Amino acid sequence: MAAWGAGLAPSGDRGLMRGGEMTGVKKRYLQMNEDLLREHPEFLDPAAPSLPARLASVAAAMPSLAAAAAAKAIAEWGRPAGDITHLVFSTSTSAQVPAIDLRIASLLRLSDTVKRTTIAFQACTGTSSALRVAMDIAENNRVARILVICADMLSINGFHVPNEAHPAGIIAHALFSDGAGTVIVGAEPQEPVELPIFEMLSTSQVTIPGTEHVASTQFTTGGIDYSLLPDELVALIDRNVERCLDGALVPLGIAKLGWNNLFWVVHPGGPVIMDSLEAALKLEPEKLAASRQVLSEYGNMTGPTLIFVLDEVIRRHRQLDGDEEWGVMVSFGPGFTIEVMALHACSSNKR
Repeated sequence: MAAWGAGLAPSGDRGLMRGGEMTGVKKRYLQMNEDLLREHPEFLDPAAPSLPARLASVAAAMPSLAAAAAAKAIAEWGRPAGDITHLVFSTSTSAQVPAIDLRIASLLRLSDTVKRTTIAFQACTGTSSALRVAMDIAENNRVARILVICADMLSINGFHVPNEAHPAGIIAHALFSDGAGTVIVGAEPQEPVELPIFEMLSTSQVTIPGTEHVASTQFTTGGIDYSLLPDELVALIDRNVERCLDGALVPLGIAKLGWNNLFWVVHPGGPVIMDSLEAALKLEPEKLAASRQVLSEYGNMTGPTLIFVLDEVIRRHRQLDGDEEWGVMVSFGPGFTIEVMALHACSSNKR
């Protein structure tokens, strides 16, 4: 299956926000700002029921952000928005019916026959899950053109007054940010208009039993609460990531090339995640350079982050004349879940 374009939109016009050194984040883009806090003082009161107002704030801001990212991808794709046949929308920070994808479709002027699917609460594997679903659609419908959008605004739902008794929340405040990313997926590209960037060859999802407690969020009356156990995350990656990669790549004959002969599109999560992956697979430092760059410049946007990394990998491939033909996309999410996708760089990537 082919992928065209990568539309990006970091959220918020008050973009420069300093993070703690331990997160590796130099700046982030947040929808949460002083004006929103003045409008909603309940966001500052841990005892106040603020979830409805938070969800309403996300619903007001997210459609335009997602549509801006999608418009960039559609422009790069080169065909009219009306040619989009399916919309797959992924988010972990919006919850209402009808879902936000309906407003996004309206803003983009997609056809009223577009087939919409919403994927919710996959957190950092949101993009991987959406691309997996899009790939399945394209394999069964060769003329389908699927607009994949992943958007999250954790700064609104996850904002809390810092509490030293809850260190995971403090780390999360320094790490997470907002954004939206878009990819267009389809089969049998119609050249010369459609110039695919990557082929998606296969997907794999592995959930490690009994690990639900390691990384989770909960909707409460006061917004989203975090639960993160970094030491257990590292141990799980060390013990499981290579076998998960082998399971996805060995049948294709890609694993035999060696991990350092592939290009890597990895959801950064945080420095401890990348350090663990790098050590477990003995990766050369430049293999995760794109992931570290995105984390530094944008923070962890939850689901959309992987699309930002994909775009950075594309940019480096073109700028540095990268010669790796085969690659792998990896993300880690709640469950504890490891998502893997095998990728093949198309010749039109150079263009």
